[in-house]
Amino acid sequence: MGELIERVDEQDRVLEVVERAEAVRRRWTHRIATTICRDPMGRILVLRRAEGHVRFPGHYDVMVGGAVGVGESYEDAAARELVEELGAGFPVRFLFKFLCQDGISPVWFGVHEALIAEPLAPDPSEIAWHAWLTELELRKVVNRGPFVPGGREALRRYLGRSAQ
Repeated sequence: MGELIERVDEQDRVLEVVERAEAVRRRWTHRIATTICRDPMGRILVLRRAEGHVRFPGHYDVMVGGAVGVGESYEDAAARELVEELGAGFPVRFLFKFLCQDGISPVWFGVHEALIAEPLAPDPSEIAWHAWLTELELRKVVNRGPFVPGGREALRRYLGRSAQ
């Protein structure tokens, strides 16, 4: 049996437990917990997904994350994914969520923020490259090259929060 997740509706209410592969194949809405990471200088972590990654191989992103497990909160899943993908635990702060229709299937993204003040040890099966960019540098490159659609939208919303 594959990874189990909760299929949810347009209001993010649980409908049933399903395998993630089936949810993607049938384009069923489910949950993804993500984190946008900043360093003490305020720069944002940008990564390139590994070429062997199942979803969006070789694409750039600003979100570290993955599927929310059955009965798991967005916050718990975001913290777990940081350990799995970056090799260390960091406190996460929930910011917002949104329904994203772009990508492999519709998903609710729970977007968090984490301050990272120590060196990273990314999992090479997940992350091929990473760097810290200023907001200005990131705004210049986010629409160039292959970028995960949900990550682009999350970044737009994230940066828009500080402009308000």
